[in-house]
Amino acid sequence: MDSALFEYLQTYLTERRKQLFREVLNERTRHFTVVTEDVYQLHNTSAVMRSCDVFGIQDLHVVEELEGKRVDKEIAMGAQKWVNLHRYNTIVQCMDKLKREGYQLIATTPHNDSMMLQDFDVRRKTAFFFGKEDVGLSETVLDGADGFLKIPMYGFTESLNISVSAAIVLQEVVTRMRQQNIDWRLTEEEKRKLEMEWTKRSIKSVEAIIDHYYKNKN
Repeated sequence: MDSALFEYLQTYLTERRKQLFREVLNERTRHFTVVTEDVYQLHNTSAVMRSCDVFGIQDLHVVEELEGKRVDKEIAMGAQKWVNLHRYNTIVQCMDKLKREGYQLIATTPHNDSMMLQDFDVRRKTAFFFGKEDVGLSETVLDGADGFLKIPMYGFTESLNISVSAAIVLQEVVTRMRQQNIDWRLTEEEKRKLEMEWTKRSIKSVEAIIDHYYKNKN
């Protein structure tokens, strides 16, 4: 990262914004991440992104094997500026990448031999998979998952809306994660990189400003 450019761009931000960035970055985590598989209701993916931001999850992985889509900016309410969105054409591609990064793959489903949410061990680095609104996760995910997780339910309905499910799961696991003696925060290098990204996204016509900076520098 160009430290001099970073310092220059920071002059375009208020002190309040810079302080807010530092505070939020200190609460961000990649200990947990979230995957949505072919969620065809646009507002659901956007709502999941909002939940990721609210609970400090830095990365959202969106698999678009069957359903092409875009994140709805209005529903995400700005979360797309702060959460890193990773897109995949196939679920296998996503699963392989997360495995290489050291995540255990946990399928959220009311079926199978699913563990209750309150019993989940939050100490392990985990990717939580959420599936389509009508049929849930694919057999590929269910066959390749390291475990299954479900939210306790006591009524006639056996499933929740995907965005509600994601919010409930994240609230529970993030709260308990913070109570554990584990290293869940971002590294200093990750924080610096994200702060640069967030700074750029906060400045209007930032590419023109960067171009002007380098021309004057040379």
